[in-house]
Amino acid sequence: MADIDLGFAEERESAWLTNRYFPSKIGGKPAWLELEKLPSNKELLCETCQEPKAFLCQIYAPFEDEHNFHRTIYVFVCRSAGCQVSNSARHLTVYRSQLPRKNEFYSEQPPIEEGSPLPEIQSSKKLCKACGCSGPLACSRCRNVNYCSAKHQRAHWPHHKKICMAENQCGTESINIFLPNISFPEWEIVVEANDAGEETATDNDDGSVEEKNLAEYQNLVEVGETGTLKDVAESELDKYANESVAADDKIFRKFRKEVSKDPDQVVRYGRGGTPLWIADVEQTIAQQLQIPNCELCGGERQFEYQIMPQMLNLLKDDQLDWGTLTVYTCSKSCRLPNDKGYVREYIVKQDIISNENKK
Repeated sequence: MADIDLGFAEERESAWLTNRYFPSKIGGKPAWLELEKLPSNKELLCETCQEPKAFLCQIYAPFEDEHNFHRTIYVFVCRSAGCQVSNSARHLTVYRSQLPRKNEFYSEQPPIEEGSPLPEIQSSKKLCKACGCSGPLACSRCRNVNYCSAKHQRAHWPHHKKICMAENQCGTESINIFLPNISFPEWEIVVEANDAGEETATDNDDGSVEEKNLAEYQNLVEVGETGTLKDVAESELDKYANESVAADDKIFRKFRKEVSKDPDQVVRYGRGGTPLWIADVEQTIAQQLQIPNCELCGGERQFEYQIMPQMLNLLKDDQLDWGTLTVYTCSKSCRLPNDKGYVREYIVKQDIISNENKK
């Protein structure tokens, strides 16, 4: 079985998280690898609500292969509340991009990460000023700033209007504005080797936690002097009832035990490995796991990495929720045709099974 490496979110200046430095990161704007054949804005529309999907994260994952010398896997998500369906990944999209060592965009020598960061390497394509994706729509007033959609133009207008309305000022607009309703907060993902043999104090804490919860529950509902149960809010009882259900679920307990060793992990990476499921597969995502073969070469897809629920704490978006997101890519990471810079891959969303389904 493939080794699993862990990814952690760290703060870093945005200037170091551009395509020049081949980052793994959460949020901000995508650091596009191939700079000419980008996904179209139509390809990044949600199939359900037809709103633009937001860039969630990207993992830089090259390996020893001539056409995979540079390789990045991108994830996009629709943020609309109505598109969040339990155990459904319809509102998510994954793209793979790769380049040989000798290519038209980047030096064959690795970037130097000392001193001041160098500017990002620009695409000749017009990009949306709000989200950084393909932007075919120009500002109707100045024609110097582009957008992917009318929605993103409206969101960016309060920041653009002062420059747009000033004479001879549009060419000076180069500062990136963070729009929380469009982009997620930006973090670097630092991937570290996972020492599976290291035992931590949390390995055996499941029992003690459950005993504590049981004691608290018994204290809440104990019989008083009058021979009746205490008057306890239903929300308090639900809290412990839900924890009891989760505690009885061996798969969830295994997930919790493994994550407790490194509770800040936002990504688990292991190309060709096995995901860490949060709930019973047959009861939640069996249909999703009928993984289609690669549309380019016909080869099988395999697990590459998974996004953990801890990432949700960094996104500042109450509409989003998941137990885990698992990304599957072509096992050959096959060569892209000349007319494609990005190819769709496959993603599975698994949530904790609801109490109703357990009955």
